Amino acid sequence: MKGDLPMNTPIIPGHEGAGVVEAIGPNVTSVEPGDHVIPIWRMSCGHCEYCLGGRPALCEVGTKMRFTGLMPDGQTRFRDASGASVLHYAGVSTFAQRSTMPEGAVVKIPRDVSFEHAALIGCGVITGFGAVIHAAAVPAGSSVAVFGCGGIGLNIVQSARLAGAMRIIAVDPVPLKLEYARRLGATDGVLSGENDPVAAVKDLTGGLGVDFGFEAVGLPEVVEQAYDATRKGGTCVVVGIAPAEKRARININALVYAEKTLKGSIYGSTRPRIELLRLIELHRSGRIELDALLTRTYPLTQINEAYAALERGEVARSLVLPWRA
Repeated sequence: MKGDLPMNTPIIPGHEGAGVVEAIGPNVTSVEPGDHVIPIWRMSCGHCEYCLGGRPALCEVGTKMRFTGLMPDGQTRFRDASGASVLHYAGVSTFAQRSTMPEGAVVKIPRDVSFEHAALIGCGVITGFGAVIHAAAVPAGSSVAVFGCGGIGLNIVQSARLAGAMRIIAVDPVPLKLEYARRLGATDGVLSGENDPVAAVKDLTGGLGVDFGFEAVGLPEVVEQAYDATRKGGTCVVVGIAPAEKRARININALVYAEKTLKGSIYGSTRPRIELLRLIELHRSGRIELDALLTRTYPLTQINEAYAALERGEVARSLVLPWRA
């Protein structure tokens, strides 16, 4: 949003979305025209060490695509009006009415799933869900603190509820975000702009801290807070993406003596081709909430206003609908 993540330009951004397959290349077999799909912004090649090891979110090809803006063959399919190349964002470029994606970057979904729900599931929901269920493996009866209650943090909250966490503490400087978090399962809210969040979390847990701390902001100081609010023997999972040059300070002796675990999680540490369809079914059964996440929708022409509202903290989640006038 502010240019903190380096990328080459010109580029068509956007990594969450849903749509209909319009045409396919001669070697594509997993989808056909008319299929409804969710883009996978961390494409997996299916052949590298990480894909074969069951960690497709770390795929070498998908990682390279994210940082180069090129397709798997090292080329780009987009051109501007003069014929000059335009780059792809994460292989999907969803801020557009039409896009070109590799076969490995889409997963077919049932046609009765709304595009709005599918787009929400495609990153924010799966990332928050996977952070809880896969990266942290939160067991029933645990205590959890979620630092940052935006699009991913709110899904960490509701996934912790789904996992059976007994206490779920939402931490955010925006009162409206804490209200959203309570609707999705938070048992407590800490307004971090007015309180010491670490002290507040410890006060709510008998001075011990939580079993699991989650950072969903992408700021070094919030990583430190989430880690410090995690109890001895606990696990802190960092999900937020920080500016490339930023570093967090962690007390090494405390890490050792307290036997804490500090780990990162990208795309929920999931296997998206399996998890996206599972999340659709969890929503259908009423166990994952989607409508409560969506605050506003915008036409593509108002995308700058959508970003401004996001930066002002006015929305839980918003969607850009390219077909809207």
